Amino acid sequence: MKLQEALDKGKFIITAEIAPPKGTDVAEVIELGKTLKRFVNAVNVTDQQSSTMRLGSMAVCHLLQKLGVDPVYQLTCRDRNRIALQSDLLSAHVLGLRNVLALTGDLPELGDHYQAKQVYDIDSVHLLQAIAKLNEGFDMAGNVLHGKTELFAGAVANPGADTEAAYELQLIKFEKKVKAGAKFFQTQAIFDVGTLERFMKRVSRYNVPVFAGIVPLKSAGMARFMNKNIPGIHVPDELIQQMAQTADKERTGIRIAGNLIRQFKGYCHGVHIMAIGWEKKVPAILDAAGF
Repeated sequence: MKLQEALDKGKFIITAEIAPPKGTDVAEVIELGKTLKRFVNAVNVTDQQSSTMRLGSMAVCHLLQKLGVDPVYQLTCRDRNRIALQSDLLSAHVLGLRNVLALTGDLPELGDHYQAKQVYDIDSVHLLQAIAKLNEGFDMAGNVLHGKTELFAGAVANPGADTEAAYELQLIKFEKKVKAGAKFFQTQAIFDVGTLERFMKRVSRYNVPVFAGIVPLKSAGMARFMNKNIPGIHVPDELIQQMAQTADKERTGIRIAGNLIRQFKGYCHGVHIMAIGWEKKVPAILDAAGF
């Protein structure tokens, strides 16, 4: 069942994520697609994640779709101006892609081509507005299209902002994205139910589905690194201790991720699993969650 159809029927949504290869060998992507399609409603394909040059998201989405996967085409504003963004959206539609996740994108200096010029002609809110206009049959300049799109637009949110001011800014951005046309949200990784519950109380009035981000822990060092370096992520000390004390880090990381999904199920509309190299473990994570 495809993402939009599953949402319309009130299903609890499971999405996962695949990073395109850094090169043209798509064998692993194909293998992952064949595995994941039996367990998830849709698979996100990242767009030059962390500003690292890779095979394009649109191409990988097209390959996955041929396998029977419902892909989510991630599109960042970092690398393209509004002409290129709209053209890529039209191209995605013609290729049969429907789900689009609108992102502003990480700074180029964070990636492997730090000399690259950033574009940021528009941001993710404007990109959502552009998608809405393309769906109505017009481009951003108001010109009539010869054939409109039928894109299902999503956006991202960060429920774990570090300060109250940053938290309120996230809520303002959430509202702007809803008004711009976001039909679903995927969040930054969350590691405690209290963070999710607090966020959902503030955004439930918008009546837009929210998928809580799940990142399986691989080690205590990974958890500490995220706490120190990734804004909005807080791994509780209890989970860090579990990872530090276990002899089987893989099994413990899968168990923790599964437990989080169990806890989150009563508060959100689904989960988005960002396995970061553990994509083959997604079935085991879902098994640990009771799916």
